[in-house]
Amino acid sequence: MQLTEKAHRVSVCMATRNGERFIAQQIASILCQLGCNDELVISDDGSSDTTSMIIAACGDPRVRLLYNPEPGSPVRNFEHALRYAQGEYIFLADQDDLWESDKIKVQTGLLATYDAVVSDCCLIDASGELLADSFFALRGSGKGFWKNLYKNSYLGCCMAFRRRILEQALPFPANIAMHDIWIGLIAERFGTTCFCPDRLVRYRRHGATVTQTGSKSPLSVARQLSYRLYMLYQLLCRKTVV
Repeated sequence: MQLTEKAHRVSVCMATRNGERFIAQQIASILCQLGCNDELVISDDGSSDTTSMIIAACGDPRVRLLYNPEPGSPVRNFEHALRYAQGEYIFLADQDDLWESDKIKVQTGLLATYDAVVSDCCLIDASGELLADSFFALRGSGKGFWKNLYKNSYLGCCMAFRRRILEQALPFPANIAMHDIWIGLIAERFGTTCFCPDRLVRYRRHGATVTQTGSKSPLSVARQLSYRLYMLYQLLCRKTVV
């Protein structure tokens, strides 16, 4: 996964599934921040609505539409998009949020110093009305390996990281709970991290949301402990990528 001379500077990786309601707005909020050598890599998870047609209708050469060969898992869908990313700076994006106009500028600036940056965000509902002013405040977000293993505060749609973190994170272990906690813990173990207080995403919560980060976990205490021990084992086994 080595960079070439023609490599993209920024790769935004998005996973989609039946996202026709908001996808056009989200893509527009991203593309206006990308340079001509950047890319938006979208992996679709077998959408049965018009999501793929809306993406294709963008007609922008920076947009690459892929199809997830292992449908049914948001974790594998994101992993599929990430495998095709060519950039030095990798951003994660959900299909139904809105990015603030300076998100890429702020986070790439911080990536000059840190290996991974996660920003704060506000929470909005389906109509765009404010639900909460700060995810960091709700979650008690902050850096630290053990802190985030115990209670994850790495929110995927707010994350950006350098290519070395991507190479360290891939391939994803078979049974991780979500992609963002895995990448966040990889960054904590193998790199330097920054929690940026700027609210750079309008993070949309609604009935059709694929992931429910920020909500109370539906898993039993035993199941939560089990998957944390599994991730800890996987992290301890993972060797540094040269």
